[in-house]
Order: sequence, then C-alpha cells, then structure tokens
Amino acid sequence: MTKHARIISVSNQKGGVAKTTTSINLAASLAMADRRVLLLDLDPQANLTSGVGLKGQSAAGGTIYDALMTTGQPAQDFVLPTGVDHLFLVPADRHLTGAEIELVMLPDRDQRLRTFVNQLRGEYDYIFIDTPPSLGLLTLNALVAADTVLIPLNCEYFALEGIADLMSTLDRVRESLNPSLIVEGVLLTMYDDRTNLGQQVGASIREFFGDQVFRTVIPRNVRLGEAPSHGVPVILYDARSRGAEAYVALAREFLSRDLAAVGSH
Repeated sequence: MTKHARIISVSNQKGGVAKTTTSINLAASLAMADRRVLLLDLDPQANLTSGVGLKGQSAAGGTIYDALMTTGQPAQDFVLPTGVDHLFLVPADRHLTGAEIELVMLPDRDQRLRTFVNQLRGEYDYIFIDTPPSLGLLTLNALVAADTVLIPLNCEYFALEGIADLMSTLDRVRESLNPSLIVEGVLLTMYDDRTNLGQQVGASIREFFGDQVFRTVIPRNVRLGEAPSHGVPVILYDARSRGAEAYVALAREFLSRDLAAVGSH
C-alpha cells in the first residue's frame, strides 16, 4: 500500500514557544511507534538539524536551501537518515538566511516547497515542517505546502498576542493558495501548573480554540532543554523525564485523533 503522508507545518511567528522541540520530539515519538516520519528544517537557525545530531551535514542534493532554489533534482536526494529508526531529515544551514530575499525573484516563489514536498508524500506517514519565528516567505511556503498547522503556544502572558496575526495569515493562505489548510491542533507548551498564570493562560487558550487544543500539555522541563545539545530527542536522552513522557503522550493522542478522523469518514 502506498503511503500518503500528512504534511504538518509547526508554526507560530513568536519565537521561544517550543516549535523545534515539538517537531523533534513528536516526530521521534511517532517514529518509535513505527511510523515513517520526515522532519524538514525550514528555519535558518537550523536548530532542528543540530537537535537530531546532524549539524553541518547535507544530503547528496544539498540542504533545504538547495531544494528550494533548484528544480528537477529528485526530492529524495535531500533526505538524510537520523539516529532514530524511521525518522528522516531534510537539513538546513545558514545559507537558508538568504532564501527569504532570493525567493522573491523566483517564479512560484510561494509554491516551491509544495512542489518539493509533494514528491515525498508516498514515502512517509507524516512530514513535519519546522518554520522560522516570522510570517515571511519561508513560513508562507510551509503553509502553502501543508495539509495542517500545529500551533505550539507557551503558557505565558503574551501567548495569545500575535495569534490573531497567525490566524489571519492562515485565512489569507486559505483564500488564495491552499483552501484545504486546517488547524491540526494547538499545543500548550512550557506549562507550569504551580502558577496561577499558567492555569489562567491555559484556560483562556482552551476557551479560544475549544476542541482544537490537545489534552496533553508539555511541562517546563530541564531535560527538554538539555537534549538538543546532545543531538538526540528527549526520549533517547532521558525517557523517564516529564518532558519525554509528555511527548509520548502527545504522540498517542495525535494517533488516536487520526484513528477517530478515519473512523468518522
């Protein structure tokens, strides 16, 4: 049976909300549940690439920068295996910094990632795109290429500020470029249940987004911060940590939502 990957853009134009942490650890937890998963690093900081231990590496075809700038090379030439079975990566490096400017000159500048990633759909169950903390051309490419958007929100005072910008960007993308784009879910990150603020922000996000919010919340956890410096997902760094357990629980909830969606069709 041919696979048909769901393409998920992990997006929020605010920095420091755990986009990369979520991309790595949700993808690794799904890979450990025997799903074939591809990570695509679309952030010029390339933290995703170093977080899976592949900093400075590129595949035979190059990095995601080369994939966006060239056409005609098979997409599989840009994919690297990671240290986790069933988990693969299209890496980034600092060359991607120039892509925002260079893409402006190219034909189909907002469709280039879609063209690339559609070639890979048949190889994976899920493709996660880690996006930069902005609503520029790279993030736009991700939203045009994606089927769904996963929105990590940190449980802090300013969390809901800027969400209006993200939602209006999603509306604009739906209107003109990708009408079937939907919200995969909203994920509460950096949650501290000991503070009133964390509880209040969590409650207002659930009120705003309703059922779209995952039941699983990601706690503040020092192991989640340490794991990337060792180039491994937290589940390989400290499987018993609260952070690892939370992402495994998220993967279970993610898969059960999938089953429910299939059952309802």
